[in-house]
Amino acid sequence: MISKQLTMICLAFGLVATPVTRATADGGDLLGGIVGGVIGGVIVNEANKNRQQTRTRTVYRSVPAVSSAERAERRETQMALNYFGFPAGTPDGVLGRNSRAAIASYQLHMGYSSTGELSQYEKDFLLTSYRRALAGGPVTNQQIAANPMGPKGLLTAYRNEMAGIGTPQAQPAAPNVVVVAPSYEEAPEVTEAAAPTLVLPNFMGGDTQASLASHCNTVSLLTNSNGGFTTLASMSDAAFALNEQFCLARTYAIARGEELAGKVQGFTPQQIAQQCDGFGPAMKDHVAALSLKSQDDVLKDVGGFVLQSGMSPAQLSGTAKICLSVGYRTDNLDVAIGSALLLAVLGEGAYGELMGHHLAQGFGASKRPDLALAWYEMGLAAVSSGSEAVFAPGQPERSDLIRKAAFTLTGGPALEAGSAPAAGAAALPVFAVDQ
Repeated sequence: MISKQLTMICLAFGLVATPVTRATADGGDLLGGIVGGVIGGVIVNEANKNRQQTRTRTVYRSVPAVSSAERAERRETQMALNYFGFPAGTPDGVLGRNSRAAIASYQLHMGYSSTGELSQYEKDFLLTSYRRALAGGPVTNQQIAANPMGPKGLLTAYRNEMAGIGTPQAQPAAPNVVVVAPSYEEAPEVTEAAAPTLVLPNFMGGDTQASLASHCNTVSLLTNSNGGFTTLASMSDAAFALNEQFCLARTYAIARGEELAGKVQGFTPQQIAQQCDGFGPAMKDHVAALSLKSQDDVLKDVGGFVLQSGMSPAQLSGTAKICLSVGYRTDNLDVAIGSALLLAVLGEGAYGELMGHHLAQGFGASKRPDLALAWYEMGLAAVSSGSEAVFAPGQPERSDLIRKAAFTLTGGPALEAGSAPAAGAAALPVFAVDQ
């Protein structure tokens, strides 16, 4: 135990004290040169700028105090409005003039009273539709592209589906029939070489990875049909409860990364996504090790990768959050898990929860509930020690629900909050790294 603590203390110190050098091995050059050099520095500059703007604003304007959970919900509402084509401006959690106008446009489109103030039903439908659209991934993009009204049409389709109104399905194109006039001359002999070659798709071979986006879309539908998320008191299916929280965390990670990516000037979302895709191969071996090695060994290996990257912790953190969003949105789980591993090594232990979900459910990693426990405890310990609850901060019982479901899934006893984990599932200490 003492040896493990000393190892992680040295690693955390190294992240701050190591001078900036250009990486030359293990994919570090790819990370520093392609991803971080373009995105990371901008995130740091924008963070400093935002802090200065915040100090300036507090001198001239008094903003009514709201809870962090309420502000987070307002930001998500603004992001949902923007997503469906009702421009609310920068998602800052303050429902000002632009947000009210966007709400009124949304209400008008849906046939509600255009008041600029959301009723509980209107807000719930908007947020549920937004989460469902994000969970749909490529399928959602196809639906938007096929709808003449774009994202607004998708919102209408969701409403019609809830109301039991069928949506016309596109009909398959008619075959191209060529009519050939009959000939009374002797027909040429047809040989096998003249016959077209029929290539059939192979649905049973190869190593096809399950789509997390499609899975979360199914989970979202089941959650809606069940009347809402599983609670600590109502939990009867531990696996489904973890699935709900996994998909909820994925939604928050996508939204947070998109918010950061919106501050990167001079690059389109497509260009940012391409750079993050290049990050996947660099982390592929570390992601594969997640299913085979202990938490300590995985973190040690990823820590070595970080030290060779030549980037500051702040640059790596901002870049990893953007690429985490891209990885989940595009179903590139090497990018998503690799980004989450970086954040965990950088001292943001709350992201350890994601590795627990991937191992417990078998998406992007082998299904290893036994290895998942240590990662779950890492995330839960970080939140209980005062770190920011990056996923669903408005759910106070979420940590207890995940703890109970995780230990139920593996056949172990459910731990009480603050108690020590079972033998073999010791949580790694979380060290905050000075930026």
